[in-house]
This record gives sequence, C-alpha cells and structure tokens, in this order.
Amino acid sequence: QVQLVESGGRLVQAGASLRLLCAASGRTFSSYAMAWFRQAPGKEREFVATVSWSAGRTCYADAVKGRFTISRDNARNTVYLQMNSLKPEDTAVYYCAADRTYRRLNYRDYDYWGQGTQVTVSS
Repeated sequence: QVQLVESGGRLVQAGASLRLLCAASGRTFSSYAMAWFRQAPGKEREFVATVSWSAGRTCYADAVKGRFTISRDNARNTVYLQMNSLKPEDTAVYYCAADRTYRRLNYRDYDYWGQGTQVTVSS
C-alpha cells in the first residue's frame, strides 16, 4: 500500500508558475505509476499527467501539454507537478494518485489517492 500527501497549492495570478509535491509513504513507491488529476467545482475529476515507475515515460492531457511537467524522485518518494503559464481554467483541487499500471487516464482505475491541494489562478 501507499499513502499520499499533496502540498504546494495556493492562489496565484494568471501566467505564474507553481510546483506541486506529492509525498508518498511505503517501501514500494518505485513500483507504482503516479499521476495527477484535478477537479474543478461542479466538474468530474480529470486526468492531468502520469509518469511511469522509472520516470522514463510520461503522458499529459492536451489541456496542459507544453505547460506542465510531471516528474518523480524515487529516492525521496516524491512526485512533482511543475505548472507554468497558469490559466484561470487550471483552477481546481489537484490530486495525486498511484496505481501499478502506467498510463491509466480514468480516475476510477486508481486505488490510492491523496487528500488534494487547492490551486486557484486569478485573472
């Protein structure tokens, strides 16, 4: 099993950058693919990005491609989401998720979740 705790979310202006962190506990962190999802008020949770166990492969939603970068440090049991050129439509609660299968884009497929961190982008 793995426990996840997100941090780094806050209020920023459009065009700013922000880095989210997801700290994982458990000795098997490196065996999980990791992902970021987000959920805006009144909307379904949506896929943002995912990274494979060894960080050799990544996949992004079209809405964030070229602006967001997912990475991981298995030695620190941490996954990151670097967000650049933020837009008001990026406003959401961002969740970290873990699963043993890489490139799952549907939130229903993930077994482990963090509590979320709020990102608000003002115009």
